[in-house]
Amino acid sequence: MSGPALAQDAPPAAPAAPAAGLSEYAAAVVNDEIISTYDLAQRMRLLIATTGVQPTEQNLPQIQQEALIALVDETLQLQELRRVEREQKFSIIASDEDVDQELAELASGNEMSAEQFSSMLRSQGVLDSLREQLRAQASWQRWIQGRYGSRLRIGEDQVRAVLEQQQAQASRPQFQVSEVFIDGARVGGLDVAVRGAEQLVAQMQQGAPFQAVARQFSAAPTAASGGDAGWVGPGEMPREVELALEQMRPGQLSRPIPVTDGVYIVYLRDKRSGAGATVVNLKQAAIGVPAGAPESQVEAARARLVALRTRITGCDDLEAVAGQETGIIAGDLGEAEINDLAPAFRAAAETLEVGQLSEPIRTEAGMHIVAVCGKRASGGTELSPQMVERRLFFEQLGLIARRYMRDLRNAATIETR
Repeated sequence: MSGPALAQDAPPAAPAAPAAGLSEYAAAVVNDEIISTYDLAQRMRLLIATTGVQPTEQNLPQIQQEALIALVDETLQLQELRRVEREQKFSIIASDEDVDQELAELASGNEMSAEQFSSMLRSQGVLDSLREQLRAQASWQRWIQGRYGSRLRIGEDQVRAVLEQQQAQASRPQFQVSEVFIDGARVGGLDVAVRGAEQLVAQMQQGAPFQAVARQFSAAPTAASGGDAGWVGPGEMPREVELALEQMRPGQLSRPIPVTDGVYIVYLRDKRSGAGATVVNLKQAAIGVPAGAPESQVEAARARLVALRTRITGCDDLEAVAGQETGIIAGDLGEAEINDLAPAFRAAAETLEVGQLSEPIRTEAGMHIVAVCGKRASGGTELSPQMVERRLFFEQLGLIARRYMRDLRNAATIETR
């Protein structure tokens, strides 16, 4: 299978891998708990099997380093979870049944049954290693979300700030991006991170799937979703990455992009020009009043809509509430660009927030109240407060998890052999 196109020429293919010789003893000791060279070799096989990266003389040290870093982190996590279990006397570490469920979800993602997936992994000698990796990941995620998730509060002002930023940037180019981030501090320095990123780029050029590489090698929060960062606009990624994206075409893979604390590899899935207009979705309740109707009829219609407006909470119940009234017609007007609306409706659409209702509006056809049920950049994605809140929640939860791991590493006694 051919890999994604490179933004620049790829380095030459690496030679075939030499036989690796590892003494069967301790690869590392983490707070007096041994990680054996057998465990390390198994994890290396797992990385190779799940990413499609082919071992070579050049990249074998990187594979070994990544496998060892992951094993050390997982050992620290399980040690911490066992400590919490002893202190608080409840179970946190995932059971075999939990791990079976995680495996079944992976199998489904690979369009295989759980039995087929397990059989394939067993034939490659990596099933046990994958199960232990899943056990650590699932247990840690459960603990972090259980301990901190209920305490996190995303304020309306935070959501509003993101929505306003998105709206302000709607006219600028946006990029649909997948990312791998190699953390310099985690792997031993920026130079090491650059060399590792170069090896990964070469392997993806040879066909290693980006998603699989991201899951195993990326230190970004998006690793769990195969590196999918979604649509990003100006200011959402480091400036060095933005400059690279501006020069790329959809379908291209970047070369390593050094930043202050590590190295990015980005895959540009799609690109779109900035939106030139705002699209709104409107609903209305209306009373027919001819253009030449007497002022008393106009005022009577206005009074009925003012009274109706107090009973409507928003878009969800506008049609149901208005439908109970004789002579009031309610309906969904669909989506339209603000600039294409009638002047009276345009003013309301520009000033109202999503979910708000207008005051009565007089047109030649009648008297109306309108609700703004959606607002987005033309050609862009819906500006949903719920989506923004969810994104901010998991970003903050990820930051807490990284700080927690940093503290565990700093407090631990770790010896590598």
